[in-house]
Amino acid sequence: MVINRRKTKIEISTKISTSLVGAAGEHFVMYELYRRGIMVGQPPQGVADVDLLVLDEKAKVVKSLQVKTSSKGSKIGWIMKSKHENLVSPQLWYVFVGMEIEKPVCYVLPSKVVAQFVKISHSAWLKMPTVKGGSHNDSDLRKISNKSSISVPGFPDGWMDKYEGRWDLLKDS
Repeated sequence: MVINRRKTKIEISTKISTSLVGAAGEHFVMYELYRRGIMVGQPPQGVADVDLLVLDEKAKVVKSLQVKTSSKGSKIGWIMKSKHENLVSPQLWYVFVGMEIEKPVCYVLPSKVVAQFVKISHSAWLKMPTVKGGSHNDSDLRKISNKSSISVPGFPDGWMDKYEGRWDLLKDS
């Protein structure tokens, strides 16, 4: 790993495995929750669509978390899949972690909002012409970001800002 320090900019020139990036994001989220007195644990290995469990004082599961981590920070967004258009439950929440150089940035969102954005933004992308004027081919890939390269109805640039650092939304309610 090489770290270049030019004024205040730091560049890390080593490619890190996505599984390690994901684990780092999950551990950072656990740290942030513990720091705030919110109990959190890991589900049994292999549980689909759940990375962490938020527990009440009696160790009852009150929220399930899916953690999405970007090693390139929060500006480029996070990769999602078509299944995220339909993963909606009052107990399911997402934490999007952007591994910024100074300190990770985290957005805490309910699954309903994530599903809406993923569905609407993908639909808008499909309707946009390609650079050559053709149409986009549908795929399983989706993307969620705070600032989109396309216009997403109902989600203006900066729409995720109100969810930044909102750990309080995960407290038992």
